[in-house]
Amino acid sequence: MQETGRRMELVEELRGVLGGRVTVNETMLEQHSSDESYHSPHLPDVVVFPDNAEEVSDIMKLAARFDVPVVPYGYGSSLEGSVIPYQGGITIDFANMNNILEVRESDFLVRVQPGVTRSQLEKELKKYGLFFTVDPGADATLGGMAATNASGTTSVKYGIMRDQVLDMEVILADGSIIHTGSMAAKSSSGYNLNGLFVGSEGTLGCFTELTLKVIGIPEHIMAARAEFATADDAVDAVIAVMQAGIPVARVELVDEEAIKQMNLYSETNYHEVPTLFLELHGNEAGLQHDVQFMEEIVSDMNCRQIEFETDTAGRNKLWEARHHAAYAFIHNHPGRKQMVTDVCVPISELAGAVKDAREAVEASGLSGGIVGHVGDGNYHILLMLDPSDPAEIEKADQVNERIVGYALGCGGTCTGEHGVGTGKQKYQEQEHGESLRVMRKIKRALDPDDILNPGKIIE
Repeated sequence: MQETGRRMELVEELRGVLGGRVTVNETMLEQHSSDESYHSPHLPDVVVFPDNAEEVSDIMKLAARFDVPVVPYGYGSSLEGSVIPYQGGITIDFANMNNILEVRESDFLVRVQPGVTRSQLEKELKKYGLFFTVDPGADATLGGMAATNASGTTSVKYGIMRDQVLDMEVILADGSIIHTGSMAAKSSSGYNLNGLFVGSEGTLGCFTELTLKVIGIPEHIMAARAEFATADDAVDAVIAVMQAGIPVARVELVDEEAIKQMNLYSETNYHEVPTLFLELHGNEAGLQHDVQFMEEIVSDMNCRQIEFETDTAGRNKLWEARHHAAYAFIHNHPGRKQMVTDVCVPISELAGAVKDAREAVEASGLSGGIVGHVGDGNYHILLMLDPSDPAEIEKADQVNERIVGYALGCGGTCTGEHGVGTGKQKYQEQEHGESLRVMRKIKRALDPDDILNPGKIIE
């Protein structure tokens, strides 16, 4: 949106709906011009802070009338440029819509507004002996997690965001308010709109309410850290543990470079070797048997050492170090930006994929480490680069191209959980083929004027 007069008219109309919850303050616009990725920022024309679905509907109607883009914004923790408003327009910040509306403990459900953060929900659910299973590491909003179909460390046991959503309230491009499901545990009625909207990254509608599954806090939790001579041995151990049916709730690979950065940042003193971080959930008697079995398996895979943590403090320290791996690289490389790759492969292809990824990093000459939710074949490279140096950006892009090519070549996907945004858009044709044309038809049907987060996912 470029015409000053038209922009001022839009802002005044928005203020008529929202009052003082509309801003064109330069600092606020800058805060909403980027995410945590290396992608170039771009300012929105205006940022708004609605309180309810009706206000979001009114915003969408104004956007349609003025023919301006709308970009939903949660916490700004996305990693593929999903919330960057490259065509300007209105950024809807859902920070005010952060209420936990209802906890239905007997139904194992919770209703929340999109601005509720993962840690906020976790704190509330503890009162009921419940927890929400999706843990992407970052304290993202639940609306943003649904928009990108986030997963994380616990997805190997409990599934990803799409598996937890039973219903959403969605505001469409014309301001219509719809619900995508119900509170029932299952349904064979109609098309699966939950599956359509989860992962749509704001390109099909704005989420204003989510109904999510929750589960009881496990009776007993045990964490472990297993060290290996090589990443190949670590990956082989993961596959063997999974094949043995051991109820692993989390299994994370951290390579030696990532361990080094974690030690510096988190003040741990782990040996700088390829390491698995694991967690098991269940009852105490059953877990004791599983632990013995797991020790035998990893020993056969050349495990150098395995240490267990049963108390809460020890487990928290271990997982805090893992969750802060990305920030450790950033903190230890001042002045540089991080590119976080994200691919997912069939688990039988994981060992070869991780080995190829390590070779790609070493060939680039960039500082980088490999981490991943390897229990479901999802891994990342944390690459540090100078965003003002085209040569380094080119090297990082080559690494990304290589690992995506490997993943797609073996039946995997270009993104396991970060979403497409703009960063993975160029791979959509290669991955989806004719199905991409179906996606484009759906986009045109729901958003014929292309005002919802334009330029993202599909062109």
